[in-house]
This record gives sequence, C-alpha cells and structure tokens, in this order.
Amino acid sequence: MKNLKTTALIPARYASTRLPAKLVQDLAGKSVIQQTYLSAKKTALFDQIIVATDHEEIAEQIKAIGGEVFMSQESHESGSDRIAEAARHIDTDIIVNIQGDEPLLDKDTLSRLIQAFEEEGVQMASVMFKIPAWEAENPNAVKVVVDENLNALYFSRHAIPFNREKEVELSYWKHVGIYAYQKDLLMQFTKWPKSALEQAEMLEQLRVLEHGVKIKMVATTHQAIAIDTAEDLINARERFGKNNKEN
Repeated sequence: MKNLKTTALIPARYASTRLPAKLVQDLAGKSVIQQTYLSAKKTALFDQIIVATDHEEIAEQIKAIGGEVFMSQESHESGSDRIAEAARHIDTDIIVNIQGDEPLLDKDTLSRLIQAFEEEGVQMASVMFKIPAWEAENPNAVKVVVDENLNALYFSRHAIPFNREKEVELSYWKHVGIYAYQKDLLMQFTKWPKSALEQAEMLEQLRVLEHGVKIKMVATTHQAIAIDTAEDLINARERFGKNNKEN
C-alpha cells in the first residue's frame, strides 16, 4: 500500500476539567490549538489538516491562520467519535488523530506512524516509548505490551507486564495517544458498542483489540507534552521558548 492519501484530524473540544478552555490559552503568541495545527502543518506529511470542533472560538482561531475547520453538529464522548463525524465527509485513505492539546509534534515519529500502513494488513497504528519500571506504576501512564512484530497485545493503566520474581529484565512501554487508522476501520470502530475491557480500563483502544483488530505500535524516543493542567501549560511555554532560541 503506497501513495496513500493521508489526512490529519484534530479533535478540539472547548470544555476541559482541569484547565478550563485550555485549547485557547496563549502559547508563545498563539493559542494552544493554533500551535498544534501549525506544528502538524510544519511536518509537511499530510494531504489535508482539519480541526474538528463544536466551538466557534476555536473555529475562528483556526480560520485566522488559514486553517480548515469542520464544525461538529453532534455531541461526542471521545475525540475518535468527533473525528469520525468529520471523516464521513472526507475522501482519504489514512486518518491520523492528533490531540489538540499536544502542540509539540515530532515529524519523524509521525512519518513512521504513517509508513506503518505500507505493511500489508495494517488497519490501525499508534505510538509508544520506553519508561522506567517506577513510572509504570502510575495509573495515569497507559502501558502497552507488544508481540515480536510490535502488535499490541494489551493496554492497561496497571503496570504490565507483572514481574513476579523480579529476576527478569523487562521493558515497559508507555502508550502515546496518537492514532492512525484506515478510514474504513475508524468508521466501523466508532459504531461498535463499548467493550467490557474498555469500560473497566477507560481505554477505547481495547474495543479494537476485543474485535480482533491488530494495532501496530511504533516506538519513539520523543516525549510529547499533553497540556492538561496549568503546570503543563507553563512547561509547554518553556519548551516553546527554548525551541525559538535554538531556531
């Protein structure tokens, strides 16, 4: 599978619990959502980049920098559901779901994520990076276990694998919430009912695994910053400041 048309869809919900209106907060002279859009555009990897939102302020900010917006007409539980609504109207092969609150994107990681679909049979791919065993104990860090072909076996908020005898050297992988799908799978997956494992772990990718679909994992050393709290926003501003000095 080559020469696939690839679209980046950025779900952008205005409401947020821990940091109100986080996507429209200032980040180095532009809003968080504007910086995420521009970061995706800078990679030059996508045939099309669309922000899917239900809020006029976010839409106006994206239009102000020449970006494309899809106004969601439906209420959604997840970003995947929001981009699926937008995807119905798009002629594309691969859809990359980029989180609106992760403006520091890595071109190499995204490129390898898209390249994963050149392997026959890949319908969905995502990203992971190594973490120390102590960090694996944090339930906010979603872990993934993979097979020898780097297909996901399971995702959990628990520390997996469990090192019973403490005598085996194990690698712990943290899941990064950037997904890429064949469009057909995205449209199917978002119509499937929530699975028991998904509801237990609160991880929607488990719905895909329970339906027998493999998720190809791409390893990276790039650690994205998700802006969920005021502290995260401060850290992101510092990172952007350092990047501007280096450039």
